This record gives sequence, C-alpha cells and structure tokens, in this order.
Amino acid sequence: MYLHLGQNVMAPSQDVIGIFDLDNTTWSFRTRRFLERAEQEGRVFPVGEDLPRSFVLTQGGGEEAKVYLTPLSPAALAARGSRNLPI
Repeated sequence: MYLHLGQNVMAPSQDVIGIFDLDNTTWSFRTRRFLERAEQEGRVFPVGEDLPRSFVLTQGGGEEAKVYLTPLSPAALAARGSRNLPI
C-alpha cells in the first residue's frame, strides 16, 4: 500500500517511520537540527508549493531516510494511512 502525501507524491506505507506536525515539533532544537542536516544532505523533498504543515519521515530498504514536507495536516495523513491498513 501507499500513503498519498499530496500532489502526485506517494510513499510506500511500510517505509513510513512517522508523521510529524511542523508547528509542534520544530520547537525542539534536535528536530530543527535534524531537518537542517537532512536538507544539507539533499534528503528533504517538498510536496507542492504551499506552506508545509507536516513532515513525513520515510526509510526504505537500505536507503537513507527521506523527509517529505507536505501541506497536508498530520491528521489528514494519518487518516489516509489508516485507510490503507489491511483488514
């Protein structure tokens, strides 16, 4: 299954490590440092041109972690992800 992150971007559900609210998490120095480092290493991928509301951390088999900045709320992404779960 895949998690639709907005626009035409999708990530395999099994690769999703977490969905994070940018407003709440960027208060932390460690989160800001992590995001800055990921951007310097070219692992940050913006989804669309709107102001990002959340970021999704993914890591697939053997790849480095990727950060997707998305304008969708964490609640919307979580709801999309829960619909993709097998019953």
